[in-house]
Amino acid sequence: MRKVLFIAVVVLMALLVACSNKEPTPNERFSSYVNHWNDQDFNKMHQMLSKTSRKTFKKEVFVDRFKKIYKDIKVSDLKIDFKKLSEKAVEKAMDDGKAVLPFTVSMKTIAGPISFDYEASLVQEGTDDDKNWYIDWNPGFIFPQMKDGGELRIKTTPPIRGEIRDRNEMPLAMNDIIYEVGIIPEKLGENPEQSKQRMAELLGLSVDTIDEKLNESWVKPNLFVPIAKITKTDETLWNQLVTIEGVTRQETTGRIYPGGAATSTLVGYIGPVTLEDIKETKGSYDSSDMIGKRGLEELFEEQLRGEKGVKILVVNEGDETLLAEKEGKNGENIKLTIDINIQEKIYDILNGDMASVSVIHAKTGETLGLVSSPSFNPNEILYGTRPNIWKQLESDPKNPLLNRFYSTYAPGSVLKPITAAIGMKNGTIDPKEGLNIKGLKWSNGKGWGDYKVTRVSESNGSVDLHDAIVRSDNIYFAMQAVKMGSEALEKGLKQFGLGGDFPYEYPITTSSISSTGKLKDEVLLANTSYGQGELEMSSLHLAIAYSTFLNGGNMLKPTLLANEKTGQIWKENLLSADQAKVIKDALRDVVVSGTAKTAGKQAKFPVSGKTGTAELKISSEDNGQENGWFVGYPTKDEDIIVSLMIEKTKGKGSYSTEKAIEILNKLKE
Repeated sequence: MRKVLFIAVVVLMALLVACSNKEPTPNERFSSYVNHWNDQDFNKMHQMLSKTSRKTFKKEVFVDRFKKIYKDIKVSDLKIDFKKLSEKAVEKAMDDGKAVLPFTVSMKTIAGPISFDYEASLVQEGTDDDKNWYIDWNPGFIFPQMKDGGELRIKTTPPIRGEIRDRNEMPLAMNDIIYEVGIIPEKLGENPEQSKQRMAELLGLSVDTIDEKLNESWVKPNLFVPIAKITKTDETLWNQLVTIEGVTRQETTGRIYPGGAATSTLVGYIGPVTLEDIKETKGSYDSSDMIGKRGLEELFEEQLRGEKGVKILVVNEGDETLLAEKEGKNGENIKLTIDINIQEKIYDILNGDMASVSVIHAKTGETLGLVSSPSFNPNEILYGTRPNIWKQLESDPKNPLLNRFYSTYAPGSVLKPITAAIGMKNGTIDPKEGLNIKGLKWSNGKGWGDYKVTRVSESNGSVDLHDAIVRSDNIYFAMQAVKMGSEALEKGLKQFGLGGDFPYEYPITTSSISSTGKLKDEVLLANTSYGQGELEMSSLHLAIAYSTFLNGGNMLKPTLLANEKTGQIWKENLLSADQAKVIKDALRDVVVSGTAKTAGKQAKFPVSGKTGTAELKISSEDNGQENGWFVGYPTKDEDIIVSLMIEKTKGKGSYSTEKAIEILNKLKE
């Protein structure tokens, strides 16, 4: 028994010793290497190279090269597979101290998928007690074409950015020839500092900026060094620059905005990508790329930019081997319903007024004009010579960087036709019924405190709906709102699209009923009925709301892109055709004998519309500023609706209405 036990112990010890001395196989060792490779852990990969390979390919070079190549070509979904040696092949390898394992590499890159087959040679190194397998590495592991030398190259073909055009194919943003102005250093003449100073003054640059460009590593005395870009229209500037010794120019392509300030808020502009842009787009852009910065250029960046053509090549002694290629794709053109002639006419008429103007086609819902004034010239942003242009724009008290057509404002009395429509639809307003209103002020008494609604003029006798719209009677609408109640007015305003998403391709601020979406007290209810309170609307929303009166009670859906279906109904049956006529008749008389009659005399044809004044004050005792409104259309043609808001019109009488009439006259010439 003791003998059997002794033999068992001996056998067990022998097995333990055998297990502890078991040498790793080539399969096991290369599997570990492949795992590190799939994880892109290049440090650990280098530790597994043979002595000869580690000596030939230093760790820093090995790791940095792998990282740079994979980063440059944006490697993703990296996968390495290999075919394991058979048991018999493993035994032979263990005897020989060397092994060859075929493997396959696949990856995705900026130029598309790349895959290849290669072989890994493994050698045994170390003492008898510490033997292991190591990879006999060469650059062919990165790509086989690099085995005997060669460098990886990436060639890109930039796409042509799509253009933004108006309804008549006139360019709003286009690609055109511009001039790159530069210096040939050896031709700067006897006084180069004086030449650089003069050039800096003309281009709005500093001499230091010019010197930085001239001191770049690639610069040679006889080479053209680009300094700035100017447009073809800057001939006066060029004629001054060309008198400076050493200054010359070359043609290149750049983004041009023919509409200038008239269309800039809508169209936007492009500019160099920032690190933040690159981060947000997950590396879709390179540091030398341009990207849409505002307006439609930013909104439709993906469609406009196109896709670069990319080639990944291995270049060895002048020979090129293509690894992958992705065909480029030019950007798409964007065609709008906007008419650049309308934009420019409106912008010129506003003459720097702080204003928002929207013009729609009254029967199709197409946006013909969308103007924010004042604005900025995007060509000057890209190629201008004014130093500190951004500081000037940001400090301008008129705030030209503000997108006013995007914004919402208290509409004042231009809301009254909408309140009238809501009341007629829900049956609380009978257009033939008159209300007995006395004096210029009215309070509903209990709960109102000292607050009173004020109207502009007293009435003789009772006031009906027609008279209330023509004379713009705040008290009439306040009484009707109290009569219909908060829920009914809230519901009606929502039916006109307030408080909900505005169905438009350009992000317009949502019009709101109040800060909470509710008319929480009777004073707020009364004030809201005539466009005060907390209610706010955009000029475009008001224009499209008025389309209800010209389309038998149906409100159109506004469109901006030429490929959108026109004449769509956004809100149906907001009132009957007869009720719509009641409002249309009143809107005509506003201009004939009502609040717009003075300005209406300037019209070259019959005009219908509604005036509005939004008081910008916290309490009735305040003496705040005012915004002036007018929403109107040609009475006979009923083809366009102009919605205009001008800021700070207090003390200017019918200024806003006069501007709107001037716009209508100009658009109908």
